[in-house]
Amino acid sequence: MKIAAIQMCSGLDPQANLAALEPMLAEASAAGVRYAQTPEVALLFPENRDQLRSVAANFEGHPQLQRVGELAKQHSMYVHIGSLPIPLEDGRFANRSVLFGPDGQQVKIYDKIHLFDADIAGLNAYRESATYKAGEEAVVAQVDAFTLGFAICYDMRFPKLFNTLANAGAQLMAVPAAFTVPTGQAHWHVLLRARAIETGSYVIAAAQGGHHPNGRATYGHSLIIDPWGKVIAELDHDRPGVLIADIDLAAVGEARQRVPALANARSFAAPALHEG
Repeated sequence: MKIAAIQMCSGLDPQANLAALEPMLAEASAAGVRYAQTPEVALLFPENRDQLRSVAANFEGHPQLQRVGELAKQHSMYVHIGSLPIPLEDGRFANRSVLFGPDGQQVKIYDKIHLFDADIAGLNAYRESATYKAGEEAVVAQVDAFTLGFAICYDMRFPKLFNTLANAGAQLMAVPAAFTVPTGQAHWHVLLRARAIETGSYVIAAAQGGHHPNGRATYGHSLIIDPWGKVIAELDHDRPGVLIADIDLAAVGEARQRVPALANARSFAAPALHEG
């Protein structure tokens, strides 16, 4: 199967983001891509809750998602919107990933489980939990012969999620992201390669890249990694682009047979915490 990671530099105007995405989906389709993934916050990249409230649309009848469904059907392709903010009843938002099938219908949604609350030297503090509500359920979906496991950005730092997805049958891990530049330079490649190696799975990570209207700078470097941990395709820059690679289900079986880590995993008791 041929897959594509679409790298973007999204801003605050959903229609402008969609307009930037459309020709890249057409490019992927012309190359024979069956599954195309966009980055996290692909259709709207806000900086704060006020910006979110002013432009985020409800999930039901969402105008840009409706158009994405039309594009998936037009290109007869799975289109995976890495994420977009969806308002919830409690005043917070879900950071929601949406997969469309070649018939234009929604296949599955996933709400980001692990929220990025961190202080990074030289940058403002990130408090994703102040705006977003964490998801509570791991998700897989069928994409032709592959089972796709869903994750979003900060999720990549939590191996248990990927182990859970692999044990649920996932052979292709989706990790759309909007990684900061400092953490990207330090951890992007090594974490994604580790998740591929640990689970014997392909990893596709479409990234935001560049300087955004909200003042953020993101790392780019979208990646496709094979089940042995080899980077088989990379956009080695921070500009929009389309990254395409062929993947083979047999490579998943071969990697898992050579190092059967999933089969060899065991439960164990945790050590008692010292008191005093």
